[in-house]
Amino acid sequence: MGKEIAKDYSRNEVLIHGRVSTVASEKELPSGDVVVEFRVVVGRNGSSGVDTLDIAAWSAKSRRTALRLVEDEWVEITGAIHRRFWRSASGLASRWQVEASTITRI
Repeated sequence: MGKEIAKDYSRNEVLIHGRVSTVASEKELPSGDVVVEFRVVVGRNGSSGVDTLDIAAWSAKSRRTALRLVEDEWVEITGAIHRRFWRSASGLASRWQVEASTITRI
């Protein structure tokens, strides 16, 4: 068939230092899971531009921390990037989101 892969070297790990740009909001999904979402702004290295990143906190500890953050506060986030899919009125939709493992004020 295809070429057999001897070892998986893949790694999905992010470290972000950024500024909170929106106050966190908690929402309950149709599955009953609870997530806290907020955004962080990070500067682009060597450029005057910025990127705004969507952050999701799923664990109880990260949700509590996220809900206490204030706008313009500097944070360090570790986690992984995931693409989320859902059905919207116009069809299948998706977005990239950082799933936070840890959230620390800096």
